[in-house]
Amino acid sequence: MKKEYNFSFGKRGAVIKTPPGKTRITIRIDNDIIEWFRQRVHSTGGGSYQSLINSALREYMQSNPESLADTLRIVVREELARYKKP
Repeated sequence: MKKEYNFSFGKRGAVIKTPPGKTRITIRIDNDIIEWFRQRVHSTGGGSYQSLINSALREYMQSNPESLADTLRIVVREELARYKKP
């Protein structure tokens, strides 16, 4: 290990650039769901569990005839029901 390092040519930000058409986000997903996707990728010989999640979301999006507004209404109703007092 060197006593000093020269960072004058260093760059801030992500080490790997985000490819065009992709957006880097932070999302909270339940541990069991992440583990399921990781196991699927591992059992098929490798790859990216994030790409598998992306494919699953795309498949759902393309096969689900409901509009975004309808989907949002369902989600809001389900969430509000959790907070209603008996």
